Amino acid sequence: MEQFTGKVWVLGDDIDTDIIIPTEYLALPTVEDMKQYGFSPLRPELASQIQEGDIIVAGKNFGCGSSREQAPEIIKALKVKCVIAKSYARIFFRNSINNGLLLIENDEIQDVVKEGDTITVKMGESIDFNGKSYSITSLPDNLMDIINAGGLVKAMQKKNGII
Repeated sequence: MEQFTGKVWVLGDDIDTDIIIPTEYLALPTVEDMKQYGFSPLRPELASQIQEGDIIVAGKNFGCGSSREQAPEIIKALKVKCVIAKSYARIFFRNSINNGLLLIENDEIQDVVKEGDTITVKMGESIDFNGKSYSITSLPDNLMDIINAGGLVKAMQKKNGII
């Protein structure tokens, strides 16, 4: 069982794709160029503060709004290990899986963690914080294969012996 520990960044409900990456930055040539503007309408400093392996904890309806593929790409480019939210917009959820970004649904942890806290995720089992475990559901194996490969394209290349 894989597990990882990360520092928490707390966001609220209804974080839409325009907050994750505003429209005006979509014209930049690469996701690497765009990532510094991640979450800028909400917290301009956040993208520069996130460190590799950090975890975003949010409320309900994360990723609502337009179906821009760059939104999960930005989060992944910031090297966020996973996003834990009460719920996700469906198209954002699928775009995230296809881009290799791990999403976890849980409707309890948001009410107990504060920004800067550290949590441990035991894949398919629980989120551990302050001596208490919060259960999570496993994603199906086929979706985990896509995430573990780094996204749908890489998963298909691996499956077809291209890489």
